[in-house]
Amino acid sequence: MAGTKSDAEREIATNMVTILDVTNPEAAHPAARRVRHPEKQKRPDTEVKRKPEWIRVKAPNSKGYQETRSIVKENNLVTVCEEAGCPNIGECWDKKHATFMIMGEICTRACAFCNVITGKPNALDMNEPENVAKAVKQMGLMHVVITSVDRDDLDDGGAEHFEKVIWAIRAASPETTIEILTPDFLRKPGALERVVAAKPDVFNHNLETVPGNYLTVRPGARYFHSLRLLQRVKELDPTIFTKSGIMVGLGEERNEVLQLMDDLRSADVDFMTIGQYLQPTRKHHEVMDFVTPDEFKSYEKIAYTKGFLMVSSSPLTRSSHHAGDDFARLKANRDARQLAAVE
Repeated sequence: MAGTKSDAEREIATNMVTILDVTNPEAAHPAARRVRHPEKQKRPDTEVKRKPEWIRVKAPNSKGYQETRSIVKENNLVTVCEEAGCPNIGECWDKKHATFMIMGEICTRACAFCNVITGKPNALDMNEPENVAKAVKQMGLMHVVITSVDRDDLDDGGAEHFEKVIWAIRAASPETTIEILTPDFLRKPGALERVVAAKPDVFNHNLETVPGNYLTVRPGARYFHSLRLLQRVKELDPTIFTKSGIMVGLGEERNEVLQLMDDLRSADVDFMTIGQYLQPTRKHHEVMDFVTPDEFKSYEKIAYTKGFLMVSSSPLTRSSHHAGDDFARLKANRDARQLAAVE
């Protein structure tokens, strides 16, 4: 990610998820003009390291990509992937894979790794659930990922809005499987229960990094609260797949990553993703290390030995990359494990 990009550079992104923000585009422009991260302006600049060869990708320009881009523009959708830059935008859009970011583009948190705008969010768009459902149907998505900014300003953290979006998609596209990537609903009693009751197929909440990094990387969150949230999903509905992801390259030690794997398995999490942290601007947390593809492969092998149903571990892995294909494999792996247990 970079602070200022040319049009060509915007085509080559650093985040692998196609995130569509369906807020009012006219309302989005003033937000884009103001300082994106006011809380980071007094921080000293950090070095933006040159990316190794295995991080770089070609600019997208396939027919499928252009078709998806047209659908996005025709529906007046704002894409964070275009602003933040997504290395997999060509691949994802070519296959019409998309992740919708709901509840606006302004986050109440100020994580050191994230390029989403920080500030006071706008009011919720009550038409958003139907608009998202319409886009899902128009794009013919068989699997969709719904994520959001943190909305600490709302009494329920946005749980009801997640609920309505899930219901709207079920009504418009009953065959579409739904994966949600939620905030932590910290200090929002009853919020998690509402979202789980709406029965998404996959419940994802990212730990993001090892606990020792939370004060500097994710200061508004609490590691063990996030872990307990994932565990609670399984207690409420064991049929829902649970998923969580981390970034590496933030200064973590290998043994800390392995301990985090054990923590996730203790919470009965099914699916783990591990990807390389990429620095959005000089004001964001510095990339401490570019982890090699071989080490990512090592993490994957170890995670499988610990009992995860699915593991995605590579430099360009992001939570929603290949989400549809991974969901099919996730179901197949669970069925195979259940059959083996019976035999």
